[in-house]
Amino acid sequence: MAEQSQLKNLTILLLLLCLSFQSLSFAAESHLTVDFYSKSCPKFLDIIRETITNKQISTPTTAAAALRLFFHDCFPNGCDASVLVSSTAFNTAERDSSINLSLPGDGFDVVIRAKTALELACPNTVSCSDIIAVAVRDLLVTVGGPYYEISLGRRDSRTSKSSLVSDLLPLPSMQISKLIDQFSSRGFSVQEMVALSGAHTIGFSHCKEFTNRVNPNNSTGYNPRFAVALKKACSNYKNDPTISVFNDVMTPNKFDNMYFQNIPKGLGLLESDHGLFSDPRTRPFVELYARDQSRFFNDFAGAMQKLSLHGVLTGRRGEIRRRCDAIN
Repeated sequence: MAEQSQLKNLTILLLLLCLSFQSLSFAAESHLTVDFYSKSCPKFLDIIRETITNKQISTPTTAAAALRLFFHDCFPNGCDASVLVSSTAFNTAERDSSINLSLPGDGFDVVIRAKTALELACPNTVSCSDIIAVAVRDLLVTVGGPYYEISLGRRDSRTSKSSLVSDLLPLPSMQISKLIDQFSSRGFSVQEMVALSGAHTIGFSHCKEFTNRVNPNNSTGYNPRFAVALKKACSNYKNDPTISVFNDVMTPNKFDNMYFQNIPKGLGLLESDHGLFSDPRTRPFVELYARDQSRFFNDFAGAMQKLSLHGVLTGRRGEIRRRCDAIN
């Protein structure tokens, strides 16, 4: 009996030790660090910078395209590169949900280029979700935006379904209360929401997203002369839905605080832009960032770091895709 008891205790001890080692292993592989690839892929950052620089030079809208792609990936269900996956005959992926159909192709292209180069240098090592996070940061720097640290070690999701992003992304026509609720449910404050809205200082929007509100009599908040110009620019959008207008008409290719300076002058493009200035909960932050670019840059960088950590997959909860547009 004593021997059986000792054997039982030994078995239990071995099981506990095994579980402890598994837990430690999972914790170690789940930890994000800024130098995650320092040994496994030492040229990771250099390859990203070379890729994004070449792409941005050849296609100056790449920074805005990648930034929007990053937000559409992270905000609904976490930064897991699920938006990059292509649909198949058996599955409609996120990128083919109605709200993602207008995502510019240059955002996808720069990630695919970087992944191709990294697979040659470090096969099956760098996740697509880490690539897009760093690529966006570096692209923003090339157009004048702030630098911020990115923790690495994300894994890519094993699923991508269009049904999982329904109603989870902000719409240009949303009321501020709805936007605040969406951001709050993901742990973002009103100020962080306004700071992230400053991403509209670069990029463009299609006419269909705002033209129905454009009124030269200023009843909807548009500067009358700006409204006339928008009406003219978008006059043929029903026949050509690709027609678009820069979000920031003053410095469209420069990441600065001009977006916030434009809004009080009636030069905001989207309904949500005008809402930020008319709502008393968000207006103080619009005014703050309009007069203090350094404060905007600091708060935007902090909000982007926070967004980059939203819902990330690590360790065995995800995978490292061989191709960013296809689940292994």
